[in-house]
Amino acid sequence: MGLLSSKNPKTKQARILLLGLDSAGKSTLLYKLKLAKDITTIPTIGFNVEVIELEKSLSLTVWDVGGQEKMRTVWEYYCENTDGLLYVVDSTDKQRLEDSRRELKHILKNEHIKNVPVVLLANKQDVPGALTAEDITRMFRVKKLCSDRNWYVQPCCAITGDGLMEGLRKLTGFVKNTFLM
Repeated sequence: MGLLSSKNPKTKQARILLLGLDSAGKSTLLYKLKLAKDITTIPTIGFNVEVIELEKSLSLTVWDVGGQEKMRTVWEYYCENTDGLLYVVDSTDKQRLEDSRRELKHILKNEHIKNVPVVLLANKQDVPGALTAEDITRMFRVKKLCSDRNWYVQPCCAITGDGLMEGLRKLTGFVKNTFLM
């Protein structure tokens, strides 16, 4: 696992992997959390890395890896030393839900993130007709897929910020509990 001591001995660092298909809203979400404001993003070629100080005792290094099909083939190389996984789902893109589920299933098989907690962020809840967190839980078969780890599905909107902190706090709670065991 990647939980390390930082310069401040009371502050722990956790490595969070942020994945999801292209256009799911990963970068928008990351910068909404980091800067607390709207920014215009472009498709991520490669990755973005940002540190988010959620609380005095915990610093999160978030790796936002591009979700284009070519980038998905290298996701596995970002898994080492990961403490938590945020997986973003575009709740309005019903045509690619199966692709998204398949990619999540594939990445969860990676030995480096065995037992690592997962929070699925059911993004774009501001769009009429968006699938609910319950719909995503059922369609992704999350109970079966994540039976070996802590998991949660959080409805959110990266643009407004609704649900983002709740999802992040849920993941950090899981991460903290993992290291207390």
